[in-house]
Amino acid sequence: MNGQTISIEALRSQQPRYAGLTAGHRACLGCGQALAARLVTEAAGPDVIVANATGCLEIFTTPWPESAWRLPWLHSLFENTGAVAAGMEAALKAQGKSTKVLAFGGDGGTFDIGFQALSGMLERGHEVLYVCYDNEAYMNTGIQRSSSTPHAAATTTSPAGRARMGKRHLKKDILAIIAAHHIPYAATASVAYPADVRKKVRRALAVPGPSFLLVHSPCPLGWGHDGALSIEVARLAVETGLFPLVEMERGSLVGVLPLRAPKPVRDYLALQGRFAHLFADDPRAREELAHLQALADANIERYGLRAGGAGLDTESADTVRRGGGQWA
Repeated sequence: MNGQTISIEALRSQQPRYAGLTAGHRACLGCGQALAARLVTEAAGPDVIVANATGCLEIFTTPWPESAWRLPWLHSLFENTGAVAAGMEAALKAQGKSTKVLAFGGDGGTFDIGFQALSGMLERGHEVLYVCYDNEAYMNTGIQRSSSTPHAAATTTSPAGRARMGKRHLKKDILAIIAAHHIPYAATASVAYPADVRKKVRRALAVPGPSFLLVHSPCPLGWGHDGALSIEVARLAVETGLFPLVEMERGSLVGVLPLRAPKPVRDYLALQGRFAHLFADDPRAREELAHLQALADANIERYGLRAGGAGLDTESADTVRRGGGQWA
């Protein structure tokens, strides 16, 4: 001992962060879902148990006989994650344990295949935080469109060509459907704003009853952008109004992250190969660009996203940078 002293705050700052998802998994370079899962498990802490639907996250974290998880983790099917998580929560409650239950799914397992089980879990009031990592298509099976895929995006089952300009249908408004269950807490988040993700996870786990978090998670492979651009792409989705960051309690809007200076949707779309056909010299492309801009403008008006107060906005809120972001 050299007699030196250290403050509690300094000692805490030197401790490694808790990591429920450790490095060394097999996600693609720049995978937004891997970053999102890391942020969620960091904020949730070690006293949790996870039910994870089939999908990218399950596959790249658990290639047999390896696992990147450092917490109790169970692989469920695409269609039953909500039911499995509800059973886990009931069993823990019967044993008098306070361990929190998390349920993880992609947009395919949440918006489409597993929605029935999710709806039942919410309706029955199970105390589970369900996190949907939204990369807007079935990425691990070949980039097929899901009901979360944005309008006009090209996928292998909604290709752009002479017949149509990518997906014809609108992205399903899953948050509105979740809100209709009148659960205590539901929110959207983005990997570009890590402090916001952590804050919402802690809020969701603090409220009694079911909660839901939709995390926008870029997929470089499916979206057609360089892996180094994942955070820039995610941030532009928020800044254009195409993916608003909002919070809801019992079905009512209670918070938003305002846009200091809304950007045109072209800035977001131009970085991604799945929208490349919208920049061709084609009147249909110009019509679809105008349509997408109108959708973003409608979101800005619907949620009141124009900045004007003294609180955080899209410019002042913490954003992730290479080497890690700040703690919330």
